[in-house]
Amino acid sequence: MKKFRGTYTVLITPFTPDGKKVDEAALRRLVDFQIAEGIHGLIPLGSTGEFLSTTPDERRQVAEIVITQAAGRVPVLIGTGAEWTDDVVRSSREMEALGADGVMIIPPFYSVPTDDELYTHYKKVSDAISIPIMVYNNPATANVDMMPELIARIAQIPNCSYVKESTLDPTRVRDIIRLAGDKMTVFAGVLGYESFWLGAEGWVAVCSNVIPRWSAELFNLVADKRDMDAALALYMKMTPLLWWVGGPRYVSGTKAAFEMMGMPMGPPRAPRLPLPEAQRPALRKVLQEMGVLPEEKKRASA
Repeated sequence: MKKFRGTYTVLITPFTPDGKKVDEAALRRLVDFQIAEGIHGLIPLGSTGEFLSTTPDERRQVAEIVITQAAGRVPVLIGTGAEWTDDVVRSSREMEALGADGVMIIPPFYSVPTDDELYTHYKKVSDAISIPIMVYNNPATANVDMMPELIARIAQIPNCSYVKESTLDPTRVRDIIRLAGDKMTVFAGVLGYESFWLGAEGWVAVCSNVIPRWSAELFNLVADKRDMDAALALYMKMTPLLWWVGGPRYVSGTKAAFEMMGMPMGPPRAPRLPLPEAQRPALRKVLQEMGVLPEEKKRASA
């Protein structure tokens, strides 16, 4: 089984202009854009993909589109998190049947499960499927914080061989590796650059929706080339965008950026609102300076 490694984009979900349906054509273009720009993998139906704001039929639709459009060119992991373990089992089985390379599972986010309950939750899903599971630790949204000791325990479960670590504490990467060894491969969920130097072998990134080539190259510069000067220089070029695709703007800011790039992806779904008009000039300036807007690309190639 091929090992997952590199920068994986946690894809936005494109909707039609009225927000009522998944925009299949836009999603297929997004997948092709990501792969053409050199991204290492794709993860639809994560938080950035508004998985809680889609119906079960829409989630299946999104998964089918991404898997078929990627066509094996890069790995595709599907977000299957839910509050009820049986729902996660059903969804994960369905995604495996559709051809997903793996699933990413955030823990139940309302019941605040104990460590024993979390272990049992992941064990039941693992027992039901044969593809890898990426455990997703994001205490800011899941209301539970899976500490390195628990991640190391979960690493003993077959298939639970990856973790997306989304705290702002890069020492978590160090401690997970120390405690779990080669049984758990760490992907950063937020601090990609910092986590790479501590041994993370991947990054599940939001910013790579907009700048997949730079996001993939940042991983390559650290993990493969060990070029600190070039990696830091690239990271500093990327950081102005991070404010716009992080915090409360991670969906609205990303979709606004795509609109400015001439690749409309529709609005976010309620209760999220589109990026306020007053903030758009500042985002446009950032994208102009990064050279990703159509007019900037034309100017650069002239």
